[in-house]
Amino acid sequence: MTATPHFTGDASPYGGGDPYADYRTADFPFTHLVDLADRRLGAGVIAANDEFFAERENLLKPEPAAFDPERFGHKGKIMDGWETRRRRGTGAAEPHPADEDHDWALVRLGAPGVVRGLVVDTAHFRGNYPQSVSVEATSMPGSPSPEDLLAPDVKWTTLVPRTPVGGHAANGFTVDAGQRFTHLRVNQHPDGGIARLRVHGEVVPDPAWLAALGTFDLAALENGGQVEDASDRFYSPATNTIAPGRSRKMDDGWETRRRRDKGNDWIRYRLAAQSEIRAVEIDTAYLKGNAAGWATLSVSDGGSGDWTEVLPRTRLQPDTNHRFVLPEPVRGTHIRIDIFPDGGISRLRLFGSLTGQGAARLAARHEELGG
Repeated sequence: MTATPHFTGDASPYGGGDPYADYRTADFPFTHLVDLADRRLGAGVIAANDEFFAERENLLKPEPAAFDPERFGHKGKIMDGWETRRRRGTGAAEPHPADEDHDWALVRLGAPGVVRGLVVDTAHFRGNYPQSVSVEATSMPGSPSPEDLLAPDVKWTTLVPRTPVGGHAANGFTVDAGQRFTHLRVNQHPDGGIARLRVHGEVVPDPAWLAALGTFDLAALENGGQVEDASDRFYSPATNTIAPGRSRKMDDGWETRRRRDKGNDWIRYRLAAQSEIRAVEIDTAYLKGNAAGWATLSVSDGGSGDWTEVLPRTRLQPDTNHRFVLPEPVRGTHIRIDIFPDGGISRLRLFGSLTGQGAARLAARHEELGG
């Protein structure tokens, strides 16, 4: 495996023009996975020891951090991120902070799961970023308070040891913990600012909750559905199609480039577990002149590559939610949607229930990962 690119040191002071022109970033091997700390999934920054210059909630904003060189407030420069005050030592004889001094923020993941990689983004923090960062994780049931999480008996697992980072950069970290987590503790040493936090991984849903629901969306991110592959991600990611809620604008769905051949575009999904699908929604909300023209759905049980068509090629209308009740339940672990010839859809919903085998496998994985 190629080593994860790493950045350290200051960026140059802002000199005008595009503030992202000298931003340092890279292609990380995990960013195709869902962001477990996505606000749309219910994530939140529930506490921080200090947020003097900029609020902790900025960490999880979905859009890239913005920079306005003229924006100042009564506390100083207003930054689009989480920024703490400068730490000081114990007195004139010891003006510098102690080595163990640091600031922290507690993050509730929107969907508990296995973390495969993190991005600690210091965009626009050029000389006021932390010297180093560390990240820990824990798993707690229910909705624990900050006091619950900070109790001395809570076990925290280190995902990222204390590591130097760079200013105005996407600082990526590959994680190999192999456990299900619900909360993170993000530490910056000794102080400074972080613009955004992204936590990429695999959702591991609570099998007891899904059993209580009975019928649910088997492809939804929050229920453990995944996009395994897609033919094209030119304008927007295929993962958008199984995000929570309805699409709110055109780029909140999946849109492909214009085809100039006789092929078609497609997405392949892995369901939460083996399931029986009874109803389907294909939504083209906000896709008006660029919606897919037609679509088919196919199912595979076991992902072996043997596909059975369950929805024949069907005309789609722009900016419309299409509903289909299947003639009989269809059993499978994977679904593929093919659109013709190109264009996009905003959401795909697959309603049904887990089979006995699917529920057992989901429960076993949940227990294996410490859930």
